[in-house]
Amino acid sequence: MARMIRGQAAYWTMHYALIAVYVVVALFPLFWLLKVSVTPNDLLYSEGVRMWPSRTTWEHYSFVLQHSAFPTFFKNSLIVSASTAITVTICASLSGYALSRFTFAGRNFFALLILGTQMLPSLAVLVPLVVIVRQIGLTNTLTALIFTHLALGMPIAVWMLKGYIDAIPKELEEAALIDGCSRLGALWRIVVPLIRPA
Repeated sequence: MARMIRGQAAYWTMHYALIAVYVVVALFPLFWLLKVSVTPNDLLYSEGVRMWPSRTTWEHYSFVLQHSAFPTFFKNSLIVSASTAITVTICASLSGYALSRFTFAGRNFFALLILGTQMLPSLAVLVPLVVIVRQIGLTNTLTALIFTHLALGMPIAVWMLKGYIDAIPKELEEAALIDGCSRLGALWRIVVPLIRPA
């Protein structure tokens, strides 16, 4: 028994040690990026290889903020990513739920069509997408970028959420419906918390 406990302790110690090594190796480039960004220009090449500079400065950050359009770029990225993430999450959740729980004509064809869109490389739709964006007058707009991300991200999100919902027993929703919950209430109170990791 004591040998088994020691074996488990050794196993988990090795397990967490390997995870720690992996995390350090994965995060080291970010640390080095931070270190170089706060190193003054006169120390970049004069100090050699050091884990941290002898003195630090924020002049690189202030230069970028004052002499570039980085704040605008960051704002645009935030708008596009937030809009895309929220829209894809809501629409893919509802679509995945419909594909998983409801029976309707063409359901299997629609599911295979969604899966088939993932077989095309993203570059294959680039030229038609540019033509469409130009024809509807959305060139150089955030709206076009949001719709592009939606078009590329929605199929895989729907397919993934459908798989998660398929694994949830229907009896949980049926019990909620018997207790007086609506279909949308069952989705919100039962399914959504269970698919939160997805």
